[in-house]
Amino acid sequence: MKISEILNKGIPTLSLEVFPPKTAEVFESVEKATLEIAKLRPDFMSVTYGAAGSTRKYTTAIAGGIEKSGVTALAHLTCVNASEESIKAQLNSLKEAGVENILALRGDLPEGVESTEDWVFRHASELVEVIKRYGDFCIGGACYPEKHPEASTLKEDIANMKKKTDAGCEFLTTQMFFDNNIFYNYLYRLREAGVTVPVIAGIMPVTNAKQMARIIKLSQAFIPRRYVALLDRFGNEPAALKQAAIAYATDQILDLLANGIEHIHIYTMNKPEVAAAIQANLSEIIPSCRKQ
Repeated sequence: MKISEILNKGIPTLSLEVFPPKTAEVFESVEKATLEIAKLRPDFMSVTYGAAGSTRKYTTAIAGGIEKSGVTALAHLTCVNASEESIKAQLNSLKEAGVENILALRGDLPEGVESTEDWVFRHASELVEVIKRYGDFCIGGACYPEKHPEASTLKEDIANMKKKTDAGCEFLTTQMFFDNNIFYNYLYRLREAGVTVPVIAGIMPVTNAKQMARIIKLSQAFIPRRYVALLDRFGNEPAALKQAAIAYATDQILDLLANGIEHIHIYTMNKPEVAAAIQANLSEIIPSCRKQ
């Protein structure tokens, strides 16, 4: 099913993100975790794409397995230093695997790369245009409530979001955020700029204190004092921190839903128990969270 159809049903949705293995040695364990998550029957599942396409075949395999399980899959696709032919080949592989939804991303720059002037694709909006030419895919894009780290201003970043949707993006999924007020302000500015597609709020339950340090470094996300207090108090107690992170994420989601945000995306880090716990907390609120 096309994700645009899922988002336009007029009911709240909960989707879950997983990541593929980096090597063949761990493929089986990662596949098992993703299929356990698929058993939760979310509205759809997204599968990430390694740096510079390093996990492309595993992304396709995991996404194809999700589709076979009866859950709609959204495959990430990046264009960092890619050619049009390599993009076309990946699109063909995804189509053969039964995947009809793609999250179009530029992708992170390889270490040491400072200029993209010689690349075929320098922006995700250019990738969207190519995907449109080579298949009947539903295309989504990423957006950044605290602006993309490479954008000089939020205004510039929002202008880039408008380019993505004008090129054919049918929905946007946010980078993780931990303060809902940041998201509400961002959504207002998107709408003001003429970006009218559905925006899915991305939530990450951070169940590992070291993980938070990496998140801050990579995404530059603002961490509210309330969350810092959780990490300080429970950082050395893994089970307690997991429970606290699930509670915090649930609280964020409830606030979003109460304020009219219909679509929520959970960054699961391949942890079925975390996804299941959040679903259980929302069982009477989001239709897909009810026990099948």
